[in-house]
Parts: sequence; C-alpha cells; structure tokens
Amino acid sequence: MNYIIGLLTLLFLLVACAKAGEKDVVKVGIRSSELKTWEYIKEQAAKEDLELELVTFSAQFDPNQALEEDEVDINAFQHVAYLNLFNTNNNTDLQAIGTTIMAPIGLYSNKYSTLADIKEGAKIAVPNDPSNWGRALLLLQEYDLLTVTDDFDGNGGEDRIKDNPKNLTILPVEGATTPRVMEDADFAVINNGVAVEAGLLLKDAIIHENETAKPFINVIVAKAEDNDKATLKKIVDIYQREDTANFITDISKGNYIPVKLSLEELATWKQFYSY
Repeated sequence: MNYIIGLLTLLFLLVACAKAGEKDVVKVGIRSSELKTWEYIKEQAAKEDLELELVTFSAQFDPNQALEEDEVDINAFQHVAYLNLFNTNNNTDLQAIGTTIMAPIGLYSNKYSTLADIKEGAKIAVPNDPSNWGRALLLLQEYDLLTVTDDFDGNGGEDRIKDNPKNLTILPVEGATTPRVMEDADFAVINNGVAVEAGLLLKDAIIHENETAKPFINVIVAKAEDNDKATLKKIVDIYQREDTANFITDISKGNYIPVKLSLEELATWKQFYSY
C-alpha cells in the first residue's frame, strides 16, 4: 500500500512540475513582411514565459479567415480600414486590440523636391486599384492639393474629386509601376512596400501619411470574445515598448512608423473616413 501511495504521489508531483513549467502558447497570423519584427517579439515574450507560434500566410490567404476559423489566436497584418471592410463583407466581429505601425504611402518625384514644386496642371500618378487610389486622394487632400467628394467612400475614381484648384492631372496606373512612371509624370504616390522595392525610403518622400491617417494604422486583431485576455494584452504591451519601436525603425530604415495609440483614440477614425 505504501508503495502505491508513494507511486501516486510521485506521479502527482511529476504532473504538477510539468504544468508549472508549461508556457502559454499563442498562435500569431502574419505576412512574411512582418516576420523579422515578430521574431523579435517572440524572443521578448519567451523571457516572460509566453510562447508565440508564428504562422506566416501568403497573399493568397487572408489571415482574418484563419482567425475566424480558430487556426490562429490573433493576427497582425492589416490596417483598421481593411479590418472594417472585412467585418462588413463577412458579417464578423474581429476587433483591434492594439496598434502596431504605419506603413505610409508617400508622394515621390525624380524632378522635384518640395510641396511648392507642385504647380498648375502637374501630373501625379496614383495606384489604380480603388483602395489605394482613394488613399492617394486622401493624402493629397491632407496637404490641400484637392478635395474629395462629400460622399467619398474610401475608394478612388475620376469622379471622387470635388475640388481641384491646381487642375492637377491624376494618372491612375498599376501600383507596381508607380516608381517607373515617375519618369513620365511629375510626381507619383507610391505604396510603402513598392517604394522600398524600388530603393526609395520614406525620408525621400515629399509628403507622406502620418499618425493622423488613423484608418491606415496597422493593428493586432483578435476575436471579440478574446479581446480582453491578459495574455493577448501582454503581447500588445511587448509590441508597443520603446525597445520594440527602436528595433522596427532600425530594420525598416525608417519606412515603418511605430504607433502607440489608445483604442479609444483609434476608434475616432470613422470621423475622418469610412467605407
């Protein structure tokens, strides 16, 4: 009998020790462009007994769908406008639990270097997909170069400009070609990733989005029922630390802007933009 009691006690202690040594594991859905940042976050989380499993998705698969189907616990790849559109189109309730970065679009030129150089009738190339076309128009509006229509829904188009005081010629082109089109146009609005691939840095932009462009701030996203979990809040905290911000700025050569904004402040984005 003593032998059995001793054996049961030993088994209990082994199980207890194993559980004590276990770490929380969180699956994070990301794109490959965010891998270096999240490998850094993973290292920092491990120091606090939190294990991250990074799940990288190709452009053919939406990490929001993986989150909705419980294949991951959170994801980090999108801005709030994209999240809002996904929820609207799919009748889902995925929620932002923390801000991460801005990957700003910018206005570039091979010929000019200042905002004052944008003269009457200047030719400005913009990405021709509706979302980025609209984003380009908002950037130009922010700097008083034009005004979008009162019913602007975030999507670009020739009919989305209300006022054009400089009679700017807006040239919609394939987004990937915008750096090359600068040879023919006076200026080009170029997506962050496309600019980097073309050897352009954010500091080369004449103007670019900043943190006031709240719809385009990237976020960490969770399902509604999980948005208050302490483990997920810890991940947000690690991402928003100064050391992480310095790491992101360094590896991106300043092309990404780390953003630490409260969810309450972020929620005001619809005052400026909505689908």
